[in-house]
Amino acid sequence: MRSPSRRQAVVAAVAGAALAASAVIAGVTSGGDSVEPWERAVRAIEHGKARNVILLIGDGMGDAEITLARNYTVGAGGRLNMDKFPLTGAYTTYAVHEDGTPDYVADSAASGTAFATGRKTINGRISKTPNTDQAIPTILELAQDNDYATGNVTTADLTDATPAVMASHVTDRSCKGPADMAKCPTDTLGEKGPGSIAEQLVNHKVDVLFGGGQQRFDQEVTVGRYKGMTVTEQARMLGYQVVTSSASMKAVTPARPVLGLFAGDDLPTEWTGKPATRDGSEWQRCVTSNPNRPPGTPSLADSTAKAIELLEARQQRRGSGQSFFLQVEGASIDKRDHAADPCGQIGETVAFDRAVKVARDYAAKHPDTLVVTTADHGHTSQIVPLEATPPGLSATLITGEDRQMKVNYSTNTPSQTQEHTGTQVRIAAQGPQAYRVLGVTDQTDLFTTLRDAMRLH
Repeated sequence: MRSPSRRQAVVAAVAGAALAASAVIAGVTSGGDSVEPWERAVRAIEHGKARNVILLIGDGMGDAEITLARNYTVGAGGRLNMDKFPLTGAYTTYAVHEDGTPDYVADSAASGTAFATGRKTINGRISKTPNTDQAIPTILELAQDNDYATGNVTTADLTDATPAVMASHVTDRSCKGPADMAKCPTDTLGEKGPGSIAEQLVNHKVDVLFGGGQQRFDQEVTVGRYKGMTVTEQARMLGYQVVTSSASMKAVTPARPVLGLFAGDDLPTEWTGKPATRDGSEWQRCVTSNPNRPPGTPSLADSTAKAIELLEARQQRRGSGQSFFLQVEGASIDKRDHAADPCGQIGETVAFDRAVKVARDYAAKHPDTLVVTTADHGHTSQIVPLEATPPGLSATLITGEDRQMKVNYSTNTPSQTQEHTGTQVRIAAQGPQAYRVLGVTDQTDLFTTLRDAMRLH
């Protein structure tokens, strides 16, 4: 009998560990054939094809942001849903300059482009090359080309960088609507370009689009077939159902694609509290509700669950034999980090974690689903000793363990927005090809993992 290769042995060992953890191959060991369970595990991890892929991006969710949410909610010894993935690694997040040299701190446009396309680009650019400004095919576009249903869910404006990288190509991330094209002259419809991010999202016929950004979609198209219409009206002409509340989202059917616009800009945060201050704010417990969040605003978990339901149903109607690709973003972890708002930031991490649970619960019933959770870059918040006197902004929270936890923000002067960091970030996964996240990889490797898991070409 031929001896197994080193790679096979390593994968078999990973499969065995995952099987023991009873997570990565949930459901794989069922069935009536005579194949040993560990062999099915190896197949699922190394060779299995992902019928579904759910990619969850916590924007700005570095290890400090995860630890803050864990400490505050389930305790230092507890575990969030995102902590329960069986296979965990880290990946690097740097961008590049136009000459290809590293830019060590990435923004969401460059970092999102890296995992969406497998190529590095400059900060501010959306799924285009760093030097020649040419469009690069994205994983969502490849999935569409191979008959997968596709979805894009976010708590941000749908035209924000992370949702934008999956289904648009513009020179600068600011080119969100037809009236916002100053930095993208060659991308305008008048110059035979693809148009603004909003126009491209609906023109791509993504099956499910859920997020904010209604003000961008209310802008008028200036050239071409839809001239004089708003982008929302254009979407309806293209067959989209447009929904604006949790109730209308839950009632929508899979008969046609769905555009959900649940806020004028970003969705309001779930939690509120006092921001960090120069001298450290008074001890506080976060308020786990936000009076400025309209009652009809869907949670990220609810949006994720509905997106999965719709995508599965739409693909069944098509009968193509493939299933779906879905990206889910918890966007305001980053936005509240920029604002040195620990309660807003933690609340958005908790909301994201509930969406992770939705994805993992689905995968438990559908083991041919690859679920990946990661971040696009690190951010500023740090847990520091109570006696520390950091030079920036700080706040002291009273956690669920009734203990004090001091949070510091010092990546910029207190009067300015706080900044991203260039650290590597966590990536975790379960399902077919999940072993690829182990070790230290790069954002561009995530694109390859997703592409190979879905057998895209």
